[in-house]
Amino acid sequence: MKDGKKPQGHRGTAISKQAVLDSTNGVIQTMKKQNPDCMFFQEIDTDSTRSFHVNQVKKVEDDFPKMDSTFASNFHSAFLAVPLNNPHGTVRSGLLSMSKYKMDSAIRRKYPVSSGPIEKFVDLDRCFVVMRFPVTNGKDLVMINSHMSAYDKGGKMRKAQMKLISSVMEKEYRRGNYVIVGGDFNHALGKDMMTHFEHQEEIPSWVSVLDQKMLPKDFTMIKAQNRENVATVRATDMKYDPKVNYMTICDGFIVSKNVQAKAYNINTHFEYADHNPVRLEFELK
Repeated sequence: MKDGKKPQGHRGTAISKQAVLDSTNGVIQTMKKQNPDCMFFQEIDTDSTRSFHVNQVKKVEDDFPKMDSTFASNFHSAFLAVPLNNPHGTVRSGLLSMSKYKMDSAIRRKYPVSSGPIEKFVDLDRCFVVMRFPVTNGKDLVMINSHMSAYDKGGKMRKAQMKLISSVMEKEYRRGNYVIVGGDFNHALGKDMMTHFEHQEEIPSWVSVLDQKMLPKDFTMIKAQNRENVATVRATDMKYDPKVNYMTICDGFIVSKNVQAKAYNINTHFEYADHNPVRLEFELK
């Protein structure tokens, strides 16, 4: 905290199974109100102690039965013993991508992660998913669901991860394809967003900046039109208080220059998760 006090959290798991079911349903209802053509989820559980072994992937897929879907594991831990008083335990989690349109292919790509004694368990199997949709002009719409590393002090691994995904983006664009990358970048999306929202916490050590100049030249970070009013992530090391918890924007979209797009952050007041969803509306040029 800015006053020198250390934030004190209390739990590494949900309060109850019913709380997990309520939050999962809240996310589902939020998505139904948006009526999206595609949906990207990150850190959605299939069989984890922290979420009372509720299969959130199945619940979402069951509520959107007409959508094509693909799941990629990015967090697979036999037992994560933190915090000691209420440990995460077993974790089975990943990226769920869904679409009203049939995917031609969906390929999981592994990110480089730290080999440190703690980080290799926290960041195990970080990845992104490359999905391909045919377009009538013979090109492909390439959509990428990504979840970069957190707890990466100084952003070293995220820099390596950005280098990898940038090479994939550039390769697809050079082929004439349309490219959209969406997800949790675990960076403040723009230096101005690091300190924009009122808070009493210190800026967490994991927060690094990702801005436009770090992207490949033919790509643009889409800044949400309401970004100054609605954050997309809050710190989770204490109970949520909108005037106390650190907040920033780390979720969003990057598009190639042959895609015209605008984005909006959807304010759920962090009722169902520690992130707010982001809506992208786009046209292929």
